[in-house]
Amino acid sequence: METPAKLSLEQQFKLEVLKDQVKRLSQEQAQEYLMEVFRQMMVKDNLMKQLLKNA
Repeated sequence: METPAKLSLEQQFKLEVLKDQVKRLSQEQAQEYLMEVFRQMMVKDNLMKQLLKNA
């Protein structure tokens, strides 16, 4: 069984593409992006908790 913490080859590629895109952001854009990523992670956590609760 594959460890969930490891990224697939496709995910690694997407991460490298994102890294290149993030390098071109201004500080303000990077901060906004980071805040949106954290917001989406919290929404995902809430959805996972709800799914586990209902399972």
